[in-house]
Amino acid sequence: MPREIPLFDALIPTLLLILIGSALIYVLVDQLLRDVDWDRFVWHPALFRFALFVILFSGLGLWWYS
Repeated sequence: MPREIPLFDALIPTLLLILIGSALIYVLVDQLLRDVDWDRFVWHPALFRFALFVILFSGLGLWWYS
C-alpha cells in the first residue's frame, strides 16, 4: 500500500486524502445530526463534534492502513 500518491508530479500523503475524506463524511453526518436536533442529547456540542471528527479520521486511517 503506497504511503504517497503521485498527483501532477507531486507526492500527496495518503493521510491528507484520508483527512479530506473524513471531513466530507463529517459534514454530511453533522448535517444529518443537526436535522435531528441532537444538541439536547449531548453535554458539550463542540466537544461532541470534535470527537466525532476524530473518530471518523481515526477509523478511516485504521481501515486504510490495515
